Amino acid sequence: MPTAYFYRCPQCGLRFPALEERDRCPRCAARLELRARRSLLLEEPGAVPRFLEPPRAVVADGLRSAWNVGSLFRTADAAGFRHVYLCGITPTPPHEGIAKTALGAEQSVPYSYHPDVVALLGRLRARGWTLWALETEGETRWGPDLLIPRGPLAVVVGNERAGVDPEALALCHRVVRLPMRGRKRSLNVAAAFAVLAMWLAAWQTAGRTPA
Repeated sequence: MPTAYFYRCPQCGLRFPALEERDRCPRCAARLELRARRSLLLEEPGAVPRFLEPPRAVVADGLRSAWNVGSLFRTADAAGFRHVYLCGITPTPPHEGIAKTALGAEQSVPYSYHPDVVALLGRLRARGWTLWALETEGETRWGPDLLIPRGPLAVVVGNERAGVDPEALALCHRVVRLPMRGRKRSLNVAAAFAVLAMWLAAWQTAGRTPA
């Protein structure tokens, strides 16, 4: 089991964690004091993924960053999403960048690749899925009282700079935006998905009545 070590340098005062034992301070090279250590439980032994019901999925439309894709997998695993749809130029496993941020979640959440996001969304709609896009210019502002629909729901996230394909947006039942209080108009795509995904998981766990 991995171990985390927590050090303090008595000379320069630097405190920092490390995943291996160290003797010298990375700032001033003085000898370090080991202040604490703890074992890291990265996964629940023998745990089986508990998917949300009705099912939830995320559709990644043309993401560039493998690190963002890995973060989507890790959030999908944490939130109980049943599937990750990877579309267009989005990197797919196996990929070093995805593995770096997914930390194994790409092996626990089912996924599939689709070259055309519009064609995929058309098939999902035909199968009864409700589609929500997460965009900076959505007409629906996210909030704790936003009700989710009955039945399966897929969250569509788009390219880090260009956003979701306009033809894909036209197929979505709702376009949701997160309220922003600062100068920037958006969060990183993986962070934005995490906000909505974990809220959906908490919403269903609490047993609220769907719209």
